[in-house]
Amino acid sequence: MTDRLTPLQLMEKLISFPTVSRDTNIPLIDWVADYLASHGIESHRYIDPEQPKHALFAHVGPWEEGAVVLSGHTDVVPVDGQPWDTDPYTVTEKDGKYYGRGTCDMKGFDALAIWALVEAHHAGVKRPLQLALSFDEEIGCTGAPPMIEAMQPVLPKGSAVIVGEPSTMQAVTGHKGGIGFNTHVIGFEVHSSMLHKGVNAIMAGAKLIEWANEMNTENMELKPTELAAMFDPPFTTVHVGMISGGTAHNITAKDCHFAMDFRVVPGEDKTAWGTAYLKKVREVEKQMRAIVPETRIEVTPRFDVPALQPETEGAAETLVRQITGDNASHKVSYGTEAGQFQDAGYSAVICGPGDIAQAHQPNEFIEISQFEAGHEFMRNLVTRLAT
Repeated sequence: MTDRLTPLQLMEKLISFPTVSRDTNIPLIDWVADYLASHGIESHRYIDPEQPKHALFAHVGPWEEGAVVLSGHTDVVPVDGQPWDTDPYTVTEKDGKYYGRGTCDMKGFDALAIWALVEAHHAGVKRPLQLALSFDEEIGCTGAPPMIEAMQPVLPKGSAVIVGEPSTMQAVTGHKGGIGFNTHVIGFEVHSSMLHKGVNAIMAGAKLIEWANEMNTENMELKPTELAAMFDPPFTTVHVGMISGGTAHNITAKDCHFAMDFRVVPGEDKTAWGTAYLKKVREVEKQMRAIVPETRIEVTPRFDVPALQPETEGAAETLVRQITGDNASHKVSYGTEAGQFQDAGYSAVICGPGDIAQAHQPNEFIEISQFEAGHEFMRNLVTRLAT
């Protein structure tokens, strides 16, 4: 049996794996599986059939339903083009902070969850504890649903899921849903001096992006519902973060690629927003085809993340509030796998160390005080499960 690593040692190891969403996470999962096995803990995997990525889940304590599930993702966003002052894949302590890609979002929590699982196993807890580590959260929470489905026939079902996204250790009981579409505008190339005979895919795509601006303006001016008012901002947002296309400045662009994403407040229908976008797409496409009939716009689903709906006396919320003493109401606008666990019949809440404002940033960090608060939470959780 190997030594029990501290949460900091575990985080240092996890950070050392550059698990950017576009790359594999298997070396990290292999290491976690080996570490758990060295303590006599059996782990299980969901293996993605289309890419080299694995999810991992494990159970300690009595083989019965009712476990607390600690859920986190293993992927991180790229560091490309970001001005880092330290090696992003080495944890660096400075000025009361731990710096490194994923310290905040969310390998800090993953390390604490692994630590808690091992401690719970050795403590002989009376109520079970489970660990769930997914992939591809950063590109739309696409790795969690198949993992959750794979867990059902293998592990006794848990009753309370704690998703450790950075919430400064506050109990977050609701988040927006999300839906996104990859959009490919296919135009027709001509010399720009003859642009009236061609179809500029970028300029056609700009009409869709301007529609997004118009929707944001309209939503901002509406009086929010009571539920929407709990969020910041208190309305559904429409966003395009990247765009590419074109061949040269003097040629009408043949192609334009971008993703149209919606963060939808609970109470609004994500499907209706998708329908509205597709209606606008067909309107622009009709204008394109009036010039060159073979032009078109291809739209494919990118992600679909359900909102986390506030629960009435939810088991997960109750547990977290008992441990943290936090009785305030907290809602966030980012999405997580909490809504996906909730859709699968689990009670779910978000509670993790760190501030979401540091996520995805150059020189990403977690305050040492936050990391220690997360450690204290896990110690208290294990004690509760043992007694």
